[in-house]
Amino acid sequence: MSFFNKLKQGLGKTKSSLDEKINHVFSAFRKVDETLLEELEEVLIMSDVGMQTSITIIDALRNRIKKEKIEEEQDVRRILKEIMKEILEVEKPELHLETKPSVILVVGVNGVGKTTSIGKIANHLVKQGKKVVVAAADTFRAAAVEQLEIWAKRSGSIIVKKEEGADPASVVFDAIQKTMEIGADVLICDTAGRLHNKKYLMDELAKIKKVIEKEIPEASKEVLLVLDAETGQNAISQVKAFKATTDITGIILTKLDGTAKGGVVIGIVSENQIPIKFIGVGEKIDDMEVFNAQEFLDAII
Repeated sequence: MSFFNKLKQGLGKTKSSLDEKINHVFSAFRKVDETLLEELEEVLIMSDVGMQTSITIIDALRNRIKKEKIEEEQDVRRILKEIMKEILEVEKPELHLETKPSVILVVGVNGVGKTTSIGKIANHLVKQGKKVVVAAADTFRAAAVEQLEIWAKRSGSIIVKKEEGADPASVVFDAIQKTMEIGADVLICDTAGRLHNKKYLMDELAKIKKVIEKEIPEASKEVLLVLDAETGQNAISQVKAFKATTDITGIILTKLDGTAKGGVVIGIVSENQIPIKFIGVGEKIDDMEVFNAQEFLDAII
C-alpha cells in the first residue's frame, strides 16, 4: 500500500469528522454568505483546528471570496484548501542534514511515541544509505533503553547506551565519539520527557546541547518535538512549553491513525510557525513519512 493510501486510511476518522461536517454546512446553504462562513468557522473549531487558527482561515477565505467574487460551492472548497496549504507550508519539511555528521535531538513528553519515532526516522535514513548512530539518552524511564535497542536493531542503526540512571549528557558524549570513530552520517539523540519538571528538563537539554556544541560545533542540528495527535489541543500547549526550553526546528506527529483530531496539525503550524517534518499513521517501521501538505489535505477534505 502506498503511503498516501495509508494516510487516507489512517486519517479516516478525521476525514469523516471534518469532511462530513463541511458537506453538511454546504448542503444546508444555497448561497455563499456570512452565515455560511460562520458555520464553516464553527466546523473548523469543532475539528480541533483551534479557535485562533479557524478565525484566521475564515478571514482569509472571506477576503478571497470578496476579491474573486466567488459564488460556487466548489470554489469555496478549493480556496479553503489553498489557504490551509499556505499555512502548512511554512517551511520545507525535509531534514537539514548538510554536514557529516549531523545531529537530530528528539524531545517530547513520555507516551507520545518518541522512541518509536526515533526508530522509524533511523530506518528512513538508513534506507537512504546513511550510517546512523542512536544515543539512548533517556536514562530515567524504565525500559526506555531496551525499547530503543529493539528499534535500533530493526532499523539497522548503531546504539550507544549506558546503565539506567546514567547522566544523559555523558551518553551523548560517548555517542558523538562513536559517530566520529565509525564515520556515521547522522546521530539521533533520545531525551527524557518529564515535562512536569520544566527546570530539570531545561537543564538536562542545555547540558546535552552544550556537549554537542563543544564536540561537533559545525554539525547541522535538528531539534524535533514528538506530539501525539490524539491529544488534540493539548498538543499545541506542549509545543509552547517545549519552545520555552529549546529551539524546536520541526515536529513529528504520531498516532494520526485512529484519531478524529487530525485537524490539530493546521493549528499547531499556524500558532507556532514550526513545520511538521514527519507524520506517523501506524505501528510498523515504515508507517512514518515526510509530511506532504497537499496529500494531508487531500486525505481529510
